[in-house]
Amino acid sequence: MNRYWTLSGKPLGAWPEADTFEMRDEPIPAPAAGQALTRTVYISLDPYQWGYKKRGVEAPGAPSHARTVAQVIESRMDGFAPGDLVFNTNGWAEYGLMGEGVARPSYMIPRKLDLTQGRISQAVGVLGMLGLTAYAGMVLLGKPEPGETVVVSAASGGVGQIAGQLARLRGSRVVGVAGREQKCRYVVDDLGFDACVSHLDPMFAEELRTACPAGVDVYFENVGGAVFEAVLPLFNKGARMTICGLIAHYGDTSGTDARGALMKRGEGVFTERGVAVRDLFVGDFVESHHDAFLREVAPLVASGQVKYREDIRQGIETVPTCFAEMLRGDNFGKMLVQVSGDPTL
Repeated sequence: MNRYWTLSGKPLGAWPEADTFEMRDEPIPAPAAGQALTRTVYISLDPYQWGYKKRGVEAPGAPSHARTVAQVIESRMDGFAPGDLVFNTNGWAEYGLMGEGVARPSYMIPRKLDLTQGRISQAVGVLGMLGLTAYAGMVLLGKPEPGETVVVSAASGGVGQIAGQLARLRGSRVVGVAGREQKCRYVVDDLGFDACVSHLDPMFAEELRTACPAGVDVYFENVGGAVFEAVLPLFNKGARMTICGLIAHYGDTSGTDARGALMKRGEGVFTERGVAVRDLFVGDFVESHHDAFLREVAPLVASGQVKYREDIRQGIETVPTCFAEMLRGDNFGKMLVQVSGDPTL
């Protein structure tokens, strides 16, 4: 049988609760012509998935959406054979189909993994969509220059840790924003950021100002809320801001447009100082930059010049609990759940 998690049908509140999801099982599907059956190895848990659920993107009763690493079990799909390891979108499920007629976001294209590029778990992290997100948002949109000051919120998270290191490698001074002291130490001691400030500090805004004595030239926004409020007065003329996420607002129930509210709050500063604000949607960069991203970043990861921390949990039974923990920021690094396979891969 194929076990999977789906929304229970209970009205969704601000954040997931114990009965938001339910586990179901069904027969393992058989692949039709042009399809392959895959067994999930890793499920990627990311903040955007809560937005999918709250917006009603997922079909009732279907496995909750997620990007996955999986292994081909049976194939009727050209180019894929049993045993191949692939990136696809099985969701919160033990098995799934890929190929013709299988629903997926258009830009999440199944692909065979190159095992020489890194651990397979990294295909849904630093060498996958999260890495491309960081690359697009920082390198292509933020365009950090040597000597500039770059601020990255959620700096120890799946995207933030990559974005900050890419800016550092381009000669910028990089300041992270994280939560617990342990995360801030990791951002500085392991990732090489020049400083990291805790948003839990009662003096957070003052501490951030002290960490950015020359102001802020590039801001990689993952959070919003009080973090954005602290960065706003520090923008220099000609600064660039990339909006990757606004996790502080993912639990809003008022119906307020968080991005619109942020733009309205910052309008005066943006206009006066010529701050360029750009929205980031990784799907816009898959076709044009995915290969270039891998060519640049995969060797940096292999050599240790870009480090990447993963928080890997075990067992499909743990997925909803891990998902809620990730949304609260209680994890440390990129959150994944291993469902099957060799833990050394």
